[in-house]
Amino acid sequence: MLSRFKKLLYFPFAYYFRIFAKIRLARWRPYIIVVTGSSGKTTLLHLLQSQVGNKAKYSHHANSSYGIPFDILDLKRESLMPYEWIYLFISAPLSIFKKNPQEHIYIVEADCDRPKEGKFLATLLKPDITLWTNSTRTHSMNFDSLVKNVSRSEIPLRRREFKTVEEAIAFEFGYFLEYSKELCIVNGDSNLIEKQFGRTKSHIEEILIKNLKDHEALKDRTIFKIGQEVYKFNYLLPREFFYAIAMSNVLLKKLSIKPDPTFRNFSLPPGRNSIFKGIKNTTVIDSSYNANLDSMTVILKMFDNIKAEKKWIVAGDMLEQGEGEKQEHEKLAEVLLKIKFDKIILMGPRVSEYTYPRLNELFDGKVKIEKFINPKEVLDYLKANLKGNELLLFKGARFLEGVIENLLLNKEEAGKLARREKIWQRRRKKFGL
Repeated sequence: MLSRFKKLLYFPFAYYFRIFAKIRLARWRPYIIVVTGSSGKTTLLHLLQSQVGNKAKYSHHANSSYGIPFDILDLKRESLMPYEWIYLFISAPLSIFKKNPQEHIYIVEADCDRPKEGKFLATLLKPDITLWTNSTRTHSMNFDSLVKNVSRSEIPLRRREFKTVEEAIAFEFGYFLEYSKELCIVNGDSNLIEKQFGRTKSHIEEILIKNLKDHEALKDRTIFKIGQEVYKFNYLLPREFFYAIAMSNVLLKKLSIKPDPTFRNFSLPPGRNSIFKGIKNTTVIDSSYNANLDSMTVILKMFDNIKAEKKWIVAGDMLEQGEGEKQEHEKLAEVLLKIKFDKIILMGPRVSEYTYPRLNELFDGKVKIEKFINPKEVLDYLKANLKGNELLLFKGARFLEGVIENLLLNKEEAGKLARREKIWQRRRKKFGL
């Protein structure tokens, strides 16, 4: 009941903050660049910041119908606790009188967690340029109603075409193309994105994976060869990171900014393949920020190409999959079947109910698979069974960052993990972490 009430009030309250954000945007009048897509947005935002630098303002930690107006108004949510809303409601109208940012470019990350959010944000921002990384099954439970058990007479004409959740999600992201004024830089290998091209009058620049000549991922660095250029990063990055590099290069040319081919100022956001030294001489790959089947597949394929003596996978639930939850978690088992590893540990009710039996069926009992419901059980198992020198990949939901925190050799590095706010600390504590 409470969840339904919050959904009903989501946009009415969001429009309150949007009113003042729109006023401040009108006073500021920045050149707006939107970074959007189902995954890879934050990493691309960081990549652009490493190139554009102080010429732009960036919407870090803000990509929703609330977060972006807050960022425009210079309002911050520090603890994510409910009492902060009183301050936010009072401060919003006063914030339009703040001094405008000095930067004349605004690079903003924008997500579509639910129907109407793409249009809400696109009509607020009206971007000059849009960068669209991909479109996959994220937050798909919120889009189920647009596809299943809805008669043609009950939905607007445009929504009648939604045969799948994926199409509904892509349509919502497509609002950013529709309202872009000059240029759209997009993943040209996505059929879902291509179907939205007709909605924009701006020029479309397609980024195609065929232009990636080589990709090599090692434990401490990744090398990309794109055309005649070779790019080296001191991070573990999947093959699909190519799209971010190529999009960045196109944007820099448009902005007449000379690129830095070394990307020396680039840093990964938390929970996106950060590497840590763990207890017992282990190496931890932290990809725990979020997960759907596509992002799981990308990271698992990358992990498969890394050479290591002992490779363990800790896979958590994929959240907000809606009607396709069972099917998506069973597909995960089929992806794991193709990966070389020494041990797999599943954590969460969904991977335990759907992925675990499918894995046992596919492996025919030849591989030892562990399953647990909560993160404290996983932590206890790891502490008791790690022998040393294991390479551990963490991917999925349900507070895996709390497990990683307890495995760090250098405890001070916990600040580099995702979800450091007070509300997440309290929730992890309830799980015994």
